[in-house]
Amino acid sequence: MDNEAEAAVDSPSSASFNYKLQLPLSCDPPGPQNPAKQRVWVVFGATGHMGRSVVKAALAHSDLVTAVGRSLTDTLPTMQSLSPTSPDCSSTHASSEPSPFLPLLCDVRIRSTVDAVFKRSLEHWGRVDIIANCSGYGVIGACEDQDDYEIRNQFETNFWGTLNIIQLSLPYFRERTDADGHGGCGGRYLIFSSTSGSLGVPGLGPFCATKYAVEGLIESMLYETDAFNIRATLVEPGHVRDDEPLSPTEQASPLPTFGHFFIKPASAPYASSTSPAGHAKRMVQWLGERQPTSAVKAAELVWQLGHCNFPPLRLLLGSFAVESVRDRLRCVTEEIEDWRFLSFKSDGETEGAGGGERGGSVRTEEGEGEGGEEDVKMEGVEDGEGDGDGDGEDG
Repeated sequence: MDNEAEAAVDSPSSASFNYKLQLPLSCDPPGPQNPAKQRVWVVFGATGHMGRSVVKAALAHSDLVTAVGRSLTDTLPTMQSLSPTSPDCSSTHASSEPSPFLPLLCDVRIRSTVDAVFKRSLEHWGRVDIIANCSGYGVIGACEDQDDYEIRNQFETNFWGTLNIIQLSLPYFRERTDADGHGGCGGRYLIFSSTSGSLGVPGLGPFCATKYAVEGLIESMLYETDAFNIRATLVEPGHVRDDEPLSPTEQASPLPTFGHFFIKPASAPYASSTSPAGHAKRMVQWLGERQPTSAVKAAELVWQLGHCNFPPLRLLLGSFAVESVRDRLRCVTEEIEDWRFLSFKSDGETEGAGGGERGGSVRTEEGEGEGGEEDVKMEGVEDGEGDGDGDGEDG
């Protein structure tokens, strides 16, 4: 117990002791009513802002983790700093026990490297339960300014990387479900999208396009895999602050504030200080390291998501994500209502049918969704929302 308490100080597990930091009971999160079983994770993008925190959260809760770094920028020795059994970290496991951590490298754009990671994980652990894709790449700049390579590379990383991961792992999850007689969960996907997958952001056009594509892919796939009891959730964080405590090894090379985003210089038409195309750049420069959403606390909720029995299709993290997506959906709904009178009448319907209202023959479900604006507030994800722990500045 003393070791666990000591580890809680410097790891995401400390968030689990905050009763406010919990997913809604409707999804049956881990707890007294649903004791967490040890799961095997494969986390792609494990060295990014959220990926690193997700890896450490899973390890802190005694899960087994394959942490997958980027083959172009990471090395296996540097990735060892993510493990609690690293020589540079205070060990929470006896030296005689096998390590719960397996570091690997791949490039999600290259299908063969993704396949090698998955096969190596199965060989090492004997099974895989949860796949989290935290990998991502973006260019901040006007759509017109981004060249062919930059746009294609974003799609290769964000969309094709996700598709590679899914297509190579789905056969295993399906076969496991069949072996269990459809009695258990075939597998779990936690796909990190973004609020940019639900609304357009000036200065992030191609990046938004990749995330829209990912969201369409996952929604469609879930219809196809429902019979196999395979679950997936799109995780949509808001502005995430990298507040993960760094080990002595990580102090030498901390993550960049904006993660794997590249800011492209604006061309003359988009270079004014008030140009909408510069919105994303101004936003990240204004935020600096003051992003309001805690990566550590968000990772704790993602860990719960991997263990809950009824996961949602989407998990929005932080009030910025909730409010911005809600506003966008409200605008879409209002626009539909403003223009629905132009809907074509059914064949054979006479003019004036439907009570005299133009387009009255079109069946609509008035009130659907009304009264549902009250979201479940996951307190503590954003500092200052009730827990008062003060671990970082507010944005």
